[in-house]
Amino acid sequence: MAGAGARLWPRWGRGGKAPALFRSWAGFALDALLPPHCLTCDAPVDTQGSLCGACFGGLSFITAPHCDLCGVPFPHAGAGTFASCGPLHGSGRSPSSTGPLCPACAARPPPFAAARAALRYDAGARRLILPFKHADRTELAGPLARHMARAGAALLARAEIVTPVPLHWRRLVARRYNQAALLSGRLARGAGLAHVPDLLRRTRPTPGLGDRGAAERAALLAEAFAVPRRHAARLAGRRVLLVDDVMTSGATAGACARALLAAGAAAVEVLAAARVPDPRLERGGGGRA
Repeated sequence: MAGAGARLWPRWGRGGKAPALFRSWAGFALDALLPPHCLTCDAPVDTQGSLCGACFGGLSFITAPHCDLCGVPFPHAGAGTFASCGPLHGSGRSPSSTGPLCPACAARPPPFAAARAALRYDAGARRLILPFKHADRTELAGPLARHMARAGAALLARAEIVTPVPLHWRRLVARRYNQAALLSGRLARGAGLAHVPDLLRRTRPTPGLGDRGAAERAALLAEAFAVPRRHAARLAGRRVLLVDDVMTSGATAGACARALLAAGAAAVEVLAAARVPDPRLERGGGGRA
């Protein structure tokens, strides 16, 4: 019997069935002790870390039509405009990318080449993102990252480096974690990409941008981000995917992209968990300020 045991153990240690069985047993035990509940309510679910049907149905996933550059959702296909083919004012937009643009991007393209988000930032998305961001619900990073990976599959396929929008050190100390870094780490691991969580640093604290105008946002964010010198060689000529939890006007993503491009990045694209719709587009008016 000892010989039989000796023959079985090495096979288990080299990736046999026993570890999978142990994980299954552990999962059954966990479910017995703590029955799975919805991530955002107390409703029972079949699998740990999932949403019930009602909460999942309350999520609004961003699909076409949306701005081909900044990713803001359109209320209908006619809300976008089509620019002429070719790169737009150094935005890095591919000459073959001829999708519809929001009025703001058509007038003044952002410095990043493209931005995408998984969810509209509405009541359903807030039930996931606000606890993740402010209530230590770090386990929500996994489900959010899975939605982001689907929405940003093309961006992940082009990326060489993944990095988060950084927090100022004071806010990081107060919050104890950077929610964008949790998302970027998950995305990088899932796609097999290099994750550099400190590729950018926030040089000074910035106030909430809220309803501030474009000029005021630009002034508040001017030179608020920088690439440490130790990363200059690694960044040179590489395509960067910048990750954040919520994208509002794109001002923060734009400031980060400018810092990355100035430090030598070949192109910057942006992937967020949620995107705030433009209220003026929703009303059928003009583009973002």
